[in-house]
Amino acid sequence: MEKFTDNLLLYIKGLAMGAADVVPGVSGGTIAFVTGIYIELINTIKSLNLRALQTLKSEGIGTAWRFINGRFIVILLAGILTSLFSLAQVMQYLLVEHPLPLWSFFTGLIVASVVYLMRQNPLRSTYEKLIFFVGIGIAYGISIAPPVVLEGTVVTMFLAGSIALCAMILPGISGSFILVLLGLYPVFIGAIANLQIDILAAFALGGIIGLMLFSRLLSWLLARFETLVIATMCGFLMGSLSIIWPWKLVTSSMTTESGKILVLSTDNLMPSEFLGLTGGDPQTVLCTVMFVFALSAVMGLDYFVKSKLESTQ
Repeated sequence: MEKFTDNLLLYIKGLAMGAADVVPGVSGGTIAFVTGIYIELINTIKSLNLRALQTLKSEGIGTAWRFINGRFIVILLAGILTSLFSLAQVMQYLLVEHPLPLWSFFTGLIVASVVYLMRQNPLRSTYEKLIFFVGIGIAYGISIAPPVVLEGTVVTMFLAGSIALCAMILPGISGSFILVLLGLYPVFIGAIANLQIDILAAFALGGIIGLMLFSRLLSWLLARFETLVIATMCGFLMGSLSIIWPWKLVTSSMTTESGKILVLSTDNLMPSEFLGLTGGDPQTVLCTVMFVFALSAVMGLDYFVKSKLESTQ
């Protein structure tokens, strides 16, 4: 029964990661980090290598399955794919019809997660605090960086795939947002819509190679400098709040070939400014409720887990 519960919980975490990946500005890496599976995810990706194939050949399926942490990756991937093909429509609906409460909810989740992680891994040294603020600066700098326009060739899409998929496993940095900054998001969406196999294959190949290399670097860093890495990740999460701040004024946008409006840059506003500059209802009360609800949910989950651990001791 306990194993079934663990599998179900992992599946739910996959659902949350998949839902996050369809939201501009939110990455699946953020969800993995705040749900406590980030290190295992990085090490699992790292294990998908030539040694795994050698293990399969020499020791059989069972040993190879354990070597690549097969149960973990299959259940998590099942949750991600389920979310992408089902909850994605719900998320898209909420983004269009109720964006302010949704972004407020995500803001509450990230703030609560940073508080939780900082309590578990307090910044003791001056160096750790410096790294934390460097992480904030990097994520914030990415959020306000002006987009560039690159030609959508096979080479540029290969490089874009390696960068975007690496960004997807970094908390606070969205892979889709990186594509927007590179000016290649319309190219990627157009390639999907028109089934441009060469562009999609180059993007996927770049992503796989980049992910394999980057996961090894992250795994090495986590094994030797876990506290510093977590401080950096917390900084990324705090810096990403600029991206998901609910009240925004669109300052630059473009229309893709499929007719979708792609936002290129925005300015963050206070709720009172939002009403005056956009004419929209800031929904301050509802947004505050959603923020507090998300905050309480994370804190409540933390209390529940601690209570469960204490009762089993």
